[in-house]
Amino acid sequence: MAEAFDKAGRRFDTVLIANRGEIAARIQRACRELGLKTVAICSEADRRAPYGKTADTFLCIGPSNAAGSYLNQNAILLAAQLTGAGAIHPGYGFLSENAAFSEAVERAGIAFIGPEASSIATMGDKISAKRAMILAGVPCVPGPDTSLPDDPASVERIAEEIGYPVIIKAAGGGGGRGMRVVLEAGELHEAVALTSEEARQAFGSPALYMEKFLQHPRHIEIQVLCDAYGNAVWLGHRDCSMQRRHQKVVEEAPAPGISSETIKPVGMACVQACRQIGYRGVGTFEFLYENGAFYFIEMNTRLQVEHPVTEMTSGIDIVQAQIMVAQGFPLEIRQDDVACTGHSFECRINAEDPESFLPSAGTISELILPEGPGIRVDTHIHAGYRVSPYYDSLIAKLIVHAPTRAEAMAKMREALAATRIEGISTNLPLLRTLLEDEGFARGETDIHYLEQWLRQRRAA
Repeated sequence: MAEAFDKAGRRFDTVLIANRGEIAARIQRACRELGLKTVAICSEADRRAPYGKTADTFLCIGPSNAAGSYLNQNAILLAAQLTGAGAIHPGYGFLSENAAFSEAVERAGIAFIGPEASSIATMGDKISAKRAMILAGVPCVPGPDTSLPDDPASVERIAEEIGYPVIIKAAGGGGGRGMRVVLEAGELHEAVALTSEEARQAFGSPALYMEKFLQHPRHIEIQVLCDAYGNAVWLGHRDCSMQRRHQKVVEEAPAPGISSETIKPVGMACVQACRQIGYRGVGTFEFLYENGAFYFIEMNTRLQVEHPVTEMTSGIDIVQAQIMVAQGFPLEIRQDDVACTGHSFECRINAEDPESFLPSAGTISELILPEGPGIRVDTHIHAGYRVSPYYDSLIAKLIVHAPTRAEAMAKMREALAATRIEGISTNLPLLRTLLEDEGFARGETDIHYLEQWLRQRRAA
């Protein structure tokens, strides 16, 4: 048990939150409820962030650009050491899936609230991740678990064996970048060359792999939670198919139309995979789902933006559980204790033009947020808050929960109608219109649905 505890992390009473915006506020709330002190950090652009006022310590660590602040590993480590923080929570984005940062944090004698560096590295490389999933019995998209060779003839043979259309992906990719669909053989070599160069520039490695391109899949996720003692559970599933340019807009849990009998073997395979690689903390297995079959695409080794829909349906505070695992505590729940009930939706509210999707910076002059049973808003904004042009446009997440999907959708419509954000442009008009769409209401969506819907609206 002592060896497992050393692997699990260290007891701590102060957490440095190495992030910003709504997720920084969310983590801070979880820490306070656990009786932990918090250190909030910021860039020059975020000096007036509201969560800075409620933190025990608030430090500016660098300039407005993320490279000099939220991505500055040395500055973050120095801030943790100066303030006596015993742990660092990276949130999502920025350094949350950076194996070198995780390793540096642990080497400095500070707990990293996330998986070990080895797990991040294994699952961050899509080829090694696929190999690990095949060994664990997790269903994967057809295609080899090796990188593409340099020989053009060999690449052609792999494509022919898989069958067109295929998709070329960067081995170290993510966030919707570093991928190209190839519909026929004549497009193959150009696609490989372009994607390889894009991968080299964006991820530091030109390594690629190839898979079958599924034409009308849904995007289904399975949330897992694991400790360092071999205990692991999966917390139900969610549908994240409503996407634009691979960026999620609306998420829901559970995924409509998928029975518990269908999803249970996949969830248990995910749990087995976690035990096999010695995974610790929170993680998300992402799948494409088509014609009744699941195909693993990647694992996110961090907290997800859409974790609230799983919290609402499972009744489990995922952020608190993540922190307690990092402290070395074993999971208090077992699979039989997980009982997901009702239905939940999350709408991402972005500071962007609802037609052009261009970011909208500026000062929020008026803010009205909905309240009531089954309504939750995760945000850091307030009237008078200035939205910065330097970072992601996400400014709030509106989450609802109700006994049925139809009731949850009705509640979300009312909540969106009651939300008012003035002074900047937001995607609220788009979200309101989307929640009235009949196809979405029936659950008849796939990952291409939103972009097709947007094209039809523009053409009308």
